[in-house]
Amino acid sequence: MEEFGVFAVFGVDAPPQRLLSGEGSRRVSVAVPPTVQQVVLFSGGPWRDRICVNADLLDAQRTPITIGKLTPYNRCLSWEQWEEETWTNAVTLNVTLEGGQMVKDSWSEPALILAVKEHTPKDAAATLARRELDSKKKRKRVSEDTDVKMAAVEEEENLCPNARLDQTTPVRKVRGHGKGGQKLFSAREDATKSKRANSTGDVQGIVGRTPPQRGARSKSGLVKTPTHTASPGNPSGRWGQTLCLIDSQTAILIGGQGARMQFCKDPMWKLCTEDMSWVAAETLAQGPTPESRIGHSSVYDPDSKRIFVFGGSKNKKWFNDVHILDTQSWKWTMVEAQGKVPPLAYHSCSMFRGELFVLGGVFPRPNPVPDGCSDSLYIFDPQLSIWYQPIVIGDTPSPRSGHSACVMPGGKIYIFGGWDTPVCYNDMFVLDLGLMEFSAVQTSGKAPSPRCWHGSAVLSNTKFLIHGGYNANNALADTFVFDTDTNVWTEVTLPQLSVARAGHSIVAMEMDPASGGKTLLVFGGGDNEGTFYADVTTVTVVELLALL
Repeated sequence: MEEFGVFAVFGVDAPPQRLLSGEGSRRVSVAVPPTVQQVVLFSGGPWRDRICVNADLLDAQRTPITIGKLTPYNRCLSWEQWEEETWTNAVTLNVTLEGGQMVKDSWSEPALILAVKEHTPKDAAATLARRELDSKKKRKRVSEDTDVKMAAVEEEENLCPNARLDQTTPVRKVRGHGKGGQKLFSAREDATKSKRANSTGDVQGIVGRTPPQRGARSKSGLVKTPTHTASPGNPSGRWGQTLCLIDSQTAILIGGQGARMQFCKDPMWKLCTEDMSWVAAETLAQGPTPESRIGHSSVYDPDSKRIFVFGGSKNKKWFNDVHILDTQSWKWTMVEAQGKVPPLAYHSCSMFRGELFVLGGVFPRPNPVPDGCSDSLYIFDPQLSIWYQPIVIGDTPSPRSGHSACVMPGGKIYIFGGWDTPVCYNDMFVLDLGLMEFSAVQTSGKAPSPRCWHGSAVLSNTKFLIHGGYNANNALADTFVFDTDTNVWTEVTLPQLSVARAGHSIVAMEMDPASGGKTLLVFGGGDNEGTFYADVTTVTVVELLALL
């Protein structure tokens, strides 16, 4: 029988090299050669009772550039230099095997230091020439930009609210870094934007800056920022994840990104709401699990008892794949869908009568043009495994991402907020799914300020909630309830919802099906100052509605 092993391929032309085997050292550290621009890590042979293989790609300061995990159901990882901004000539790959018949703690065992075998392919000259040509093309594209700093900042708009791109020479920072946001436009450009806003009458709903990125890694490494760390039995702090209800006692957590822009090593958890306990669920399900990501969507279909995961991004990778988790068989499948849908992140995804309605989101444009936002509506039909674009009429929302969408009884989706460079919004639109007609909603009362990456949840047949988010400067802690009968906003104040956070998840769960009582569960998010949360906050809907 084939022996278990972990192998790596350093470069597109190199042969595989064995790093770990079923017996022997359980940790290995490999210096990646300076000429290598791609690393592939994979396993071979039976896993048996082995749990996972953790992989860290580290820079010269031993700071993680990116992380990943091999499991019995996800047996291959790959990294490319073009996707990792901090990939330098002093990169180290650390690999650790967990599970199996472990004689001693793998973390207390010293790592085995390996050297990569040199491999010079016959067509090395052609390969180097091709790479040099690609580099020249990239340099030419950059030189054609009139403002290199401007382009560099705009290309970072798909980052989390806890990251910042510095204008000055990048340096490694410590706690206590400043709170100032970075303006993307000069004073004249800001004035032009302001004039344009005044001419359209949409002044209240606009903030003249793209959400600045704080605490991000610079070209020289990653900023060391404080973070909320969870106990081993709980998920790590994160933002950009999804929390999906599957019944009155269970929610599924998928994906997310934590401190130092690391994608979570623990991307999937099951929450039992009876005692608010967590169970790591990544290795519980069979089949091809979705690659780590943020900005994706997860929607549960109660009729088929399946979770649909769509889109998202990972560094500079973009996804338009559909993964389905059958919550009865606990098996993942990846859909080979027909039709076209662009890679999207920070979109909204709503389920109505068995179909997925995907609106807006950020999508990648070809270089050197930075990423932009979509105003399109796409529908996925799971029965036919096909994407299509419906014919819609009316007053459609402007392009945006990081907005919210609440499906209300009667077949209407209410879209609020979001952002598109360089503005944030607090406008409201409704999509009538019977007529396929958009219309702007004229609201009254105290409306939420412009924001994106906020949380939302349906409270009743006529009310939904907006909480927190990001306003281009700070994370927010305020809470508002909207009444679809009267189109009135009402601000409410609760001590449970007093923590400022963005990129968090809110779900409304039927905690007591007999009485019909709902409870809001709030999980995760970040405060835009380097802290990421892993707490679960609960608020009863009865208590909240009593404040109206």
